[in-house]
Amino acid sequence: MTTATVTTSLGDVRPVGEQLRAWRQRRRLSQLELASTADVSTRHLSFVETGRSVPSREMVLRLAEHLEVPLRDRNLLLVAAGYAPVYAETPMEEPRMDAVRTALRQVLNGHEPYPAVVVDRFWNLIDANGAAALFLEGAAPHLLEPPVNVLRLSLHPEGMARNIVNLAQWRAHMVDRVRRHVALTADASLAALYRELRDYPAAGPVAEAFAPPTGNEVLVPLRVRVGEAELSFFSTIATFGTPVDITVAELAIESFLPADETTAAFLRRRAAGEGAGG
Repeated sequence: MTTATVTTSLGDVRPVGEQLRAWRQRRRLSQLELASTADVSTRHLSFVETGRSVPSREMVLRLAEHLEVPLRDRNLLLVAAGYAPVYAETPMEEPRMDAVRTALRQVLNGHEPYPAVVVDRFWNLIDANGAAALFLEGAAPHLLEPPVNVLRLSLHPEGMARNIVNLAQWRAHMVDRVRRHVALTADASLAALYRELRDYPAAGPVAEAFAPPTGNEVLVPLRVRVGEAELSFFSTIATFGTPVDITVAELAIESFLPADETTAAFLRRRAAGEGAGG
């Protein structure tokens, strides 16, 4: 049996001051703004960023909190400053994750007959309810090999993309969503995924993808063709509110809700085994 591990990485070995400055600039904060919110002097913050002063463990964690640095990267900051990392990364199969797995399964089951999935920070599929199988139908086998990446599955030309009615619009919003995550996390692997998704064949003109709202919709829908039916969904995303474990912090539940009664009725019939007709 494995045990919970504390994850560090050699991906960023710069001095802690340089890393903190990079995070501050990424958040578009001045030294004065960060110093004010973190209750430290601008002079001390400047000394930390330039390497003239070594921050205490508590200072590193305080600055990281105000900069909204992901837990994984907070460990890197601590190591760069000469301290032991404090955030564990516990494998999902560990006994101590029983409560987390149970909570996720309750949410997934409770969302039936509508699709819902659990993904990690790279949008790799961790778990899904039965209704989510709707999105897997017809996908090329290589896209269904573990770990299944739900973004690749949905936007790849051999995946769900060929069944998405408003592919240009949906693709534009999903690619931009990943771009914003890259900007927030500076994660190299996530940046590579962004470039892959961005470079898939275009699904219509850019003007169509970024067309202004018509006034008839309140959310960007996902419109999917299933047989003769066209289903329409909108999605919500939920995360754990107070994580102190890297694995838990990086989990997200994406739930798909029917955007119209036709879709809701279709899914209810499907769940009841009455077929997908009409």
